[in-house]
Amino acid sequence: MAEVALVGVHKRFPASGVSPENHVVRGVDLTIGDGEVVCLLGGSGCGKTTTLRMIAGLDTVSDGRISIGGVAVSGPGVFVPPERRRLGMVFQSYAIWPHLDVFENVAFPLRMLGTNDIAARVDAALAAVRLTALARRKPSALSGGQQQRVAIARALVAEPRVLLLDEPLSNLDANLRHELRDEIRQLVRRAGLTAVLVTHDQEEASAVADRIALMDQGRITQVGPPRELFEAPRTSAVALFLGVSNRLTGERDGAGVRVGDVHVPAMILEDSPASGPCRLGFRPGAARLVASGPGLPGVVEEALWTGTGARVTVRIGGDRVVVDGAGGVAVGASVSLQVDAAFVLPCAS
Repeated sequence: MAEVALVGVHKRFPASGVSPENHVVRGVDLTIGDGEVVCLLGGSGCGKTTTLRMIAGLDTVSDGRISIGGVAVSGPGVFVPPERRRLGMVFQSYAIWPHLDVFENVAFPLRMLGTNDIAARVDAALAAVRLTALARRKPSALSGGQQQRVAIARALVAEPRVLLLDEPLSNLDANLRHELRDEIRQLVRRAGLTAVLVTHDQEEASAVADRIALMDQGRITQVGPPRELFEAPRTSAVALFLGVSNRLTGERDGAGVRVGDVHVPAMILEDSPASGPCRLGFRPGAARLVASGPGLPGVVEEALWTGTGARVTVRIGGDRVVVDGAGGVAVGASVSLQVDAAFVLPCAS
């Protein structure tokens, strides 16, 4: 195990004949504690995978420094190659050898290191991911979930100081994602590993990580435990990425927003407008519909069954919002919308 520290890390890809310089990572400061699991969360192109690759040594840093276990591995005049960083990495594409069976895929890093007790360590790694019975199968005879387990076992077998996971579940179906997500969390916790997970999936990040570092345009915009980020985002960009998809037009009204004639209490963010026009933002699961009573008056436009619950679209004035779990309402019905947790957003959000 080891602490991972990034200080002022930048990554610029140089200009070419067809494209200008691409500044992908911009001044990232992040410390991942010994035995901690941190997720780099963000949309496509936010810099999360490039940051992971710099920790791994697969990309060099343009500025700043990275240390593992208190020893600099990247920085001015310093570059420790990937194979000497004692890291395990699980790739999105699995990256397992198609011509080798499961046992030999997992044994590969041990053979490269010249390890003596290969059989015992491979057997232990396969047992940890429940693949002992498939040790002599080729990857072509495995399911996607089984192939990903092989990749995880291979990453763990050499007893790395840090485990890096790059979108490890994105190629799997929903049921397998949930199953392997739980397995990864248990394996990492059991081994006491320091781990860095990259994903765009908020649920995956929340289920696995001790802390989430949300990235946007090459910068870390907020770091904290999953619940803290979801309940107390600092900016509208963080709130919107973390599921605040409903927005109603209104006016800033003290500690909240006035929508029509109704005042709705709402959390103030760093970029909330101090006065004037704004938006009331909330998640589909943070509101309720009632047939009558206090709330925002609206009309039901659509009611769908999603397989896990009802999802109802309601028109409030000139805006439309979606409410989860609002069963038993008919299209065309007049309702009152009651919002439990909301945020004051800028008009442009």
